[in-house]
Amino acid sequence: MVDHLKTHLEKLRKVSDSAKRRASLYTDMAKFDGKSTAQSLRCTRRAPSPGKKMQKIGVALALAPEPVTTPIGIVLMAAGTILEKKYNGATIHDIGHETKRTISTINDFKSTVM
Repeated sequence: MVDHLKTHLEKLRKVSDSAKRRASLYTDMAKFDGKSTAQSLRCTRRAPSPGKKMQKIGVALALAPEPVTTPIGIVLMAAGTILEKKYNGATIHDIGHETKRTISTINDFKSTVM
């Protein structure tokens, strides 16, 4: 009779430990909905382009009637153009397409060789 109670108690302990682990995982998943996490995930869908913003500010400053802001605006437009050419704005969508293209290229090469 004692062995039966011990085995039942062990099963209850295992179930309790499992429930605690699951509850811990669920609370960690609830913490996943943070502001910084949402912002990071948003960036993987829409890549921000700092070059475009610099160009827009540069145009606004160049069109301003003050003579001091015109050279600053022209420099910002030039820097924005350079940054736009150097900046890699790849999103998760672009990465998926590139991965598919690479795999198909590898498969074509493999079929050619074999």
